Amino acid sequence: MPLIDMNWLRDHVAVPQSETYEQLAADLVKVGLEEEEIHTSQVTGPIVVGYVVDLTPEPQKNGKIINWCHVDVGEHNVLDENGNKVPRGIVCGAPNIKAGEKVVVTLPGAVLPGDFKIEPRKTYGHISDGMCASERELGLGSDHNGIILFSNYGLTQEQYDALEPGQDAMDILGLNEPTLEINITPDRGYAFSYRGVAREFHHSTGAQFTDKALEYARKAEVLNAQENGAVEVIIEDNNPIHGVAGCDRYYARTITGINAKASSSATIRQRLLRSGMRPISAAVDVTNYVMLDLGQPLHAYDLDKIEQPIVVRRAVDGEKLTTLDGKEHDLVSEDLLITDSPNGNKGSRILGIAGVMGGLYGEVTEETTNVLIESAHFDPISIARSARRHKIPSEASRRFERGVDTRLQAAAAYEAVELLTSISGGVAGDNPTDINATSEPSAIRFATSEVARLTGLPTSDEDIERILTDVGCEVSSVETGILQVIPPTWRPDLTEPCDLVEEVARLVGYDKIAITVPSVPASAQSGLTDSQLRRRQVADTLAEYGLTETISYPFVGEVDFKDFAYDADELKPISVELENPLAGDRPYLRREILLTLMRTVQRNIRRDNPQASSYEIGHVFEWDPQAPAIPALPGGVRPTDEQLEALDAGLPVQPLHVAAVFTGTVQETGWMGEKRTADWTDAVEAVMRISQRLAADFTLRQVYGEDVPQTWHPGRFAYVMVGDKTVGKVGEFHPRVLETLGMPAHTSAFELDLDAIFDAVKYQPLQAKPVSTYPPVHQDFAFIVPLDMTSDRMGTVIREAAGELVESIDLFDVFVGPGVGIGKKSLAYAVTFRAPDRTLTAEDTDSVRANIIAAAEAVGAVLRA
Repeated sequence: MPLIDMNWLRDHVAVPQSETYEQLAADLVKVGLEEEEIHTSQVTGPIVVGYVVDLTPEPQKNGKIINWCHVDVGEHNVLDENGNKVPRGIVCGAPNIKAGEKVVVTLPGAVLPGDFKIEPRKTYGHISDGMCASERELGLGSDHNGIILFSNYGLTQEQYDALEPGQDAMDILGLNEPTLEINITPDRGYAFSYRGVAREFHHSTGAQFTDKALEYARKAEVLNAQENGAVEVIIEDNNPIHGVAGCDRYYARTITGINAKASSSATIRQRLLRSGMRPISAAVDVTNYVMLDLGQPLHAYDLDKIEQPIVVRRAVDGEKLTTLDGKEHDLVSEDLLITDSPNGNKGSRILGIAGVMGGLYGEVTEETTNVLIESAHFDPISIARSARRHKIPSEASRRFERGVDTRLQAAAAYEAVELLTSISGGVAGDNPTDINATSEPSAIRFATSEVARLTGLPTSDEDIERILTDVGCEVSSVETGILQVIPPTWRPDLTEPCDLVEEVARLVGYDKIAITVPSVPASAQSGLTDSQLRRRQVADTLAEYGLTETISYPFVGEVDFKDFAYDADELKPISVELENPLAGDRPYLRREILLTLMRTVQRNIRRDNPQASSYEIGHVFEWDPQAPAIPALPGGVRPTDEQLEALDAGLPVQPLHVAAVFTGTVQETGWMGEKRTADWTDAVEAVMRISQRLAADFTLRQVYGEDVPQTWHPGRFAYVMVGDKTVGKVGEFHPRVLETLGMPAHTSAFELDLDAIFDAVKYQPLQAKPVSTYPPVHQDFAFIVPLDMTSDRMGTVIREAAGELVESIDLFDVFVGPGVGIGKKSLAYAVTFRAPDRTLTAEDTDSVRANIIAAAEAVGAVLRA
C-alpha cells in the first residue's frame, strides 16, 4: 500500500506545517483512505557529516585494500593526549573514499537497521571510532559498492558547500521523518498517487489543492504532438478482451544527448525512498517519481536500441520474454506486448509486457545517450490478467488494473522530460507521438432525491451539485431534482447513480448518517420478497421433514443422460452447452436438478451414509433453439435499454426448481416402531406438505405404463398439478435406473417448478389480528349426526354459522352407543365467542346459538338433549 511523505504531499495541497502524521491519518480516514501504519525510521543517531582529512591505504594479505582515515566530524572530534580536538580515526574499505570528500559518518551510539549498534572496535590493527556508511547500511537503498559521497548525492553546489563537518545528517538523508502507509480500495486507483491523495486531503479539510497535471498538460499542448510524430507507433490488437482495445492511447517523447551517469537529485532520491521505492538511475528514478507524483506509469527505453516502428500487439502462444527482474515468461495470446521491428520485421522483437514490466532489451544503461519516454493508457482487465498470470505485481500494473486517468499521458511525459533534462541534460523533442482513441466518460442521469433515500442524509440539491463538482464532475441541471453528471477521467469507478450517492455520503461524512434502527412495517415481512419468503417456506418444510439441504454443480453430460434413461440426442439440442466447461465430460447445464442431486446422494450412499435423503433448491437452464441470437456488445460503453432487452431475450430461461431424493433408512427400529426404508409415499407426503405450506392445493395426476417416462417406475409415478397446469413430478425411480446408479431399491424423488407454482398461486401473507381485550363467552354444543359425517365438516358448519364472533372451536368428545341411535354418533364441541370491540350481551350469544342450531339441522344434525 502507498507510503505518504507529507513534504511531498505539500507540493499538491496546502498541508499545515503543524500537521502531524497522526492528524494526517485522521483527516484521510474521514474520506475513506484508511491508515495501515505510521512508519518511523529504524535508524537513530548520532549520524553526521564527516570530512575526510587524509587516508592511508593498507593492503591486506587477502589482497583487499583497507583505508585508515582521519575524518573531521566537527564538535564530535576526539581529544588527543594534549587535550586538543582532532579528527576521528576510522577504518574504511570502500573503494570510492577519497581525501577531501564529505561523507556520512555513523558515530558510536548510533543504531542502524537490523539493530546494528555502532561502537569503537579494533579492526585491521586500528581502533575504528565510527563508520563511514553506505546507502544499504542506512536502509536508503541497495547500493553497497561504496559509501555515500555528498558530492555525488544530487545536492546543488550551494547545498554541498553549506555542509559543515559534524552537522546532523539525519535531516539531509531524510531519516528523521516518519511516513504514513494507507490502504487503497480497488476502485480508487487514483489514490495511488500524491495527486490523488492530495485531492482527498482537500475534500477532508478544505485545504487549497493545486492540480499540477493541469499545468503540465497546458505546457504539453504547445508541442506538435501527432500520430506520426518523432517515433512511428502502430497499435494492432487482434485479440481484444471483451471487445475492449488493450491500448487506446500511446504517447511517446524523446530526449537526446543525456548523461545517463548523472545522479538523481537528493530530493528525488529521498522522496522515492520514503515512498517505498529505491533509487536506481536518473531515467528510472524520474519515471518512478512521476508515477508516484501524478499516478501515470511510464517506461524509459534506450532510443538507439529501438528499431521503428514500435508495435503494440497481442502475443502469440509460445513466445517468451525475459523481464527486467531476470525471469523468463511463457506468453499467451491475451498478453499485450510492446515490440519493435528489427531488420524491417514489424513487431518481431518483444520489448516488454505492456503496463506490467519491460524486458531486458532496450533498457536504459550508463551508456545511453538518447531516451524514449513511453506514456500510455492500457485496458485494466488486460493488464490485471497478465500481471496475475505471470505473477508480476509491479507498481505499474497495480495502477493500470485499477484505472489510470485517460488525460494524464501528455502531462506525465512532460514532467518526466522536464525532470530528466534538469538532471542529465539533453535536448527534449518537441514533436511527440500521440495516438489517442480514448472515449469520454458516459453521462449519468442522477436524481438528487436518491441521496436521502439511500443514506438518510438531508442534503440540498445545491450541496450535492457543489460536492460532485468538487470531486471533478461536470454537473448540469436537466430539470428540477435531476442532474446530468459526467464523471472525471480519473474516476472510472463512477458509472451508476448509486456511485454518486456514495461520493456525496463520503464527502458529507459517514459520521453524519443518523444512528437509527430501521423500522420495518409488519407487511414488509423482514424485507424479503414474496418469492424469497415462499422459497424459505419450502426449504423449512423439507428440513422439518428430515431432509438435508445440498448444493451441487449444475453441470451434466451424456453419461448422466444415459444413466437416467434419457434420450441424449433429444436433450443435447435443447441444453445449454458451455464453451469452456470445467469438466470435458459434463459440458451442459442441467435441465433438471435431479440429474445432479442424485449424484450427490449416490456419493453418500457409496460412503455408507444410511440417511442420505436430501433436497436442493436451485436454477435449471432451458435452452430454446429458436431464441434470437445474443448480440455482441461493444466493451467499455454502457449498453442501451434496447441492447439489454435483446441480450435478455437471447438468454436461456432459468426457472427456480426444488427437488428431493428419498432413499435408505427413514426410521431405525426403536420405540417408534420397526425399521422403515424410504419409498414413494415419502416423496408424495413431502409434496403435499409443500402444498399445504404454500396453500397451493396440489393434485396428483397418476399415469401408468407407456405414459410414464422411462426414468420412472411404471406404476408409481404422478404429475403434480395446480389446476390444469403441470408444475412437477413425483415418483419412484425405475429399478433399471437404480441398478445402474447403484442405489437402494424404492429410491424415490420429486421435482417441482417453483416459479410456475409461485405464478399460479398468489402469495397470502399471514395476517395477525389484534387480541381482543373484552371477556369471552364459552358454550358447549353436542350434536347427534350421521356416522359418515366428519368432525371437520361439522366444525365448518358451526364456524360459518357463528360468523365473526367465533374465536375458537374445539372437538372434545365423540360418542357412539346407547342414547344416540343406530347409525348415529355424538360430536361435542367447546365454542368460544368474543367481540373485538365490546362485551357480548345475552342477546348476542342467544342469537349466535340459534344460528348454529339452525345450520346444524340443515345438514341433518340434531342438538343433543
